[in-house]
Amino acid sequence: MMANNNGVTANKTNHWLILLVMFIFTLGLNACGGGSGGDQSSSNGDGQVLVALTDAPGDFVTYTVDVLSIKLTHANGTVVETLPLSTRVDFAQYTNLTEFITAATVPNGRYVKGSLVLDYSAADIQVEDANGDAKPVTSIVDENGVPVTTLEVNVTLDGNRSLPVAPGIPKNLMLDFDLQQSNTVVFNGANIDMTVKPVLIAEVDPKNPKPHRVRGPLKSVNLTDNSFDIFIRPFFHRIGFGSRLFGTLQVTTNNETFYEIDGVAYKGPDGLQVLDTITQYTGIIIKGDLKFGPLRFEAREVIAGSGVPGGTMDLVRGTVTSRTADKIVVRGATVFRANGTVVFNDNVTVSLDASTTVVKQLNVGTFSIQDISVGQRIAIFGTITNDQVSDLQMSAANGYARMGLSYLKASVVALSDATTNFTVNLSSINGRAVSLYNFAGTGTPGNDADPLNYEVDTGTLSLTGIGVSDNIAAAGFPTPFGSAPLDFSAQTIIKK
Repeated sequence: MMANNNGVTANKTNHWLILLVMFIFTLGLNACGGGSGGDQSSSNGDGQVLVALTDAPGDFVTYTVDVLSIKLTHANGTVVETLPLSTRVDFAQYTNLTEFITAATVPNGRYVKGSLVLDYSAADIQVEDANGDAKPVTSIVDENGVPVTTLEVNVTLDGNRSLPVAPGIPKNLMLDFDLQQSNTVVFNGANIDMTVKPVLIAEVDPKNPKPHRVRGPLKSVNLTDNSFDIFIRPFFHRIGFGSRLFGTLQVTTNNETFYEIDGVAYKGPDGLQVLDTITQYTGIIIKGDLKFGPLRFEAREVIAGSGVPGGTMDLVRGTVTSRTADKIVVRGATVFRANGTVVFNDNVTVSLDASTTVVKQLNVGTFSIQDISVGQRIAIFGTITNDQVSDLQMSAANGYARMGLSYLKASVVALSDATTNFTVNLSSINGRAVSLYNFAGTGTPGNDADPLNYEVDTGTLSLTGIGVSDNIAAAGFPTPFGSAPLDFSAQTIIKK
């Protein structure tokens, strides 16, 4: 919830932090043991817990805090800790997916409370001002005006939120830490004050879970079963040798799974064959879906090797807001240094180069730096050449760029052709105000993209039920730089 200089609450988009605690008993999980660090089975009838975090769009540009503890309280009073180590999380990065955190073993029985402990002592929280620029929160206090260091947020599990745990009966518990209700931000001149009054909501067996992400070092590949196992290492944790502390997860694949291994794209069994040749403990990131019948985590896309943060190159991840020749400005950037440090900087200038390898999410085609245009969500691996916060710069020479799906919010201006395209008035791209984007150079001469009349190629997508003035959300890719119109190629469209 945001407020103006006079403390009057502004009408802003809801912002949620959702914690998914997923009780999985047949997913191929191996939990870490008590203090030994080794794998432990559930031989005494215990259940296994898969813990995940997610977020939804809002006004926080970054909301980075340390999660110290995630606990469940049994009806007999026993408290079970499910997080083996504190983990640093930027919740603003998880607007479209859920992150697996850990696999743990918990005793059977009925659980009556969930608890989340957050540490704000080293928090990096930034919000958009009236111009759309990211500004750091200057003070964080609780409802009594006391500076916040750590906060414990609790929720009672009863009624339709009752959580019984038993072998072979999977249950999902979703804990919603409502950031809109939990945080009030007030702009007071140069100061930005935030008051935290935590609100936690529970839901058992959520009906519409988001796509899931998991990261960590590779454990093994099973070509016969079309699967592989990884050690879970969530968020900013370094991907180290034999990282078992957060448990392991089995991942299933199919003919539609896309792979990016050391910058080369594959699809289906060809990708799994290549994955089987890489070194054990190589870093892996998987995005996929939790499915039932049988219960499994199924990969949509797998990134392995040099495309995973923590290697020999620096990484800048954000959205392209302008481009001049081969220089782009990446906004809302998270910078992962090769030495393991992670910082947020709202603007990073990146120099592209003919030697920059370019890949595209969910695609095995051939691409170049010319495909990178304004509005593109991107991850770029290269070398930071200027580490001054006021002028952070990267060279992508001999590095590579991964173009990810971008997300538009807009209202329909005209249905130019109900079977192929329509025109929209943009409100945001990847959660940032459209006023931050400079579309110069995006089109052929005289045809640069116009945010008031942004032309979206819908291909074979159905526009049934969508009319002029309707609000829509779309996911897809901006047209290659200098080639608009059309301005954007949509892969999904929904009416809001």
